[in-house]
Amino acid sequence: MNDYGTFTDKKTLKLVRLLPASPETVWEFLTQSDKKAKWLADGDVEPKVGGKVTHHFDHRNISDKPEPLPEKYKDIGETSTSFGKVTAWKPYSLLSYTWDEGDDGVSEVTFELSKVGDDYTRLVLTHTRIPDSDEFRIGVSAGWHTHLNILRNIISGKNPGSFWNVHMPLEEEYKKRIG
Repeated sequence: MNDYGTFTDKKTLKLVRLLPASPETVWEFLTQSDKKAKWLADGDVEPKVGGKVTHHFDHRNISDKPEPLPEKYKDIGETSTSFGKVTAWKPYSLLSYTWDEGDDGVSEVTFELSKVGDDYTRLVLTHTRIPDSDEFRIGVSAGWHTHLNILRNIISGKNPGSFWNVHMPLEEEYKKRIG
């Protein structure tokens, strides 16, 4: 399986991962703040359609060791918060929510989970309505790619690895793939 995301159109990114855990375990990492904080961001996901979604990002908290913030992201700072609303809630199989992109509008993220054999879950992440710029597509692609790698490491019982030291080279790779 290829870890790289693909664009089905200019505003829709799709990534697939095979994770060594049950759909129930993966669901917990998508919906429970303490587990979500280990690979993405802390913050609540209210368990119902229309429920609030909060992500408090601090990439220092999901890396093995502190890393300097890349120059490109200094204007954002070390921490940021995003909000959304749950648009689909089917425990252990489907979670979708909006993602407020600020001045760039609202996108939507969907996680589809399916059991594979006795010990694995296929996770399909689809991010739609991504703002229409190559720079945004590159950052979102590298971001989800890195976050999903960290999720796989955590679920596998490994150290999370590095966020920025993985993300920035992935941005260069996605520039080649997208640009």
